[in-house]
Amino acid sequence: MANSSHFALQRRCHCQQDKMSILYHILNHRRHLYLPPCSCREKVALGSPFVAGKAASEVLLKTVYFIKNLPSFRGLSKADQLLLLENCWAALFVLGLAQEGVDFEVAGPSNTSILKEILMKQRVAAAESEERTGSEPTAAEVQRVKAFLAQCWRMDFSTKEYVYLKGVVLFSPDVSGLRCPQHILCLQQEAEQALTEHTQCIHQQDTRRHGQIELALASLRGISPHIVTQLFFRPLIGNVQMNALLVEMLSAS
Repeated sequence: MANSSHFALQRRCHCQQDKMSILYHILNHRRHLYLPPCSCREKVALGSPFVAGKAASEVLLKTVYFIKNLPSFRGLSKADQLLLLENCWAALFVLGLAQEGVDFEVAGPSNTSILKEILMKQRVAAAESEERTGSEPTAAEVQRVKAFLAQCWRMDFSTKEYVYLKGVVLFSPDVSGLRCPQHILCLQQEAEQALTEHTQCIHQQDTRRHGQIELALASLRGISPHIVTQLFFRPLIGNVQMNALLVEMLSAS
């Protein structure tokens, strides 16, 4: 009888150990596979998408209006106009955000414990959501935009400086497929010269400003148009292609 009780107790202990071992392996395995990502890789979205989207839409309208009313831009062939617009709109838009003083906040996904995911079987739903929103920008990508805006506001660009900066960005001879890249290079050089002369005239004592402007332009060129689209316009335009929208805006009277 004593041997039987001892045997039963031993079996219960083994069962408990097996259960704990199984749970440990599940948790450990899932933690290994689904360790929360570095915050810099975390997907983010606008904290107030419709408020920020309205401000972004207004800046985009002003940006396209600025472009289409430049005599030097209107003098280009339609094909070159479209190529420049499609390749340079995002950088011009971000410059517009800076000029208009538009700031924005972002929000990340809510945190869910690993055990809760196991018990509530939420991993499938999370995977489906990730598949749908995989193109959302990361915190690091959005930080590039915010860092550039902060840089512009620190430098306190004047209206003329913004105009010349937009000219430098818009007339990019490096865009593939241009019919008149040499002419466009000349337009860019004119904008660069005007910016340099204005800077030297207004900021005579600030010998570092020209270099700071070059660094700002380099930062601006590192901002992806795809990220700008996903962050500011995808919640508003859905599956509409951004380039198609831009062409329509350019053609509108």
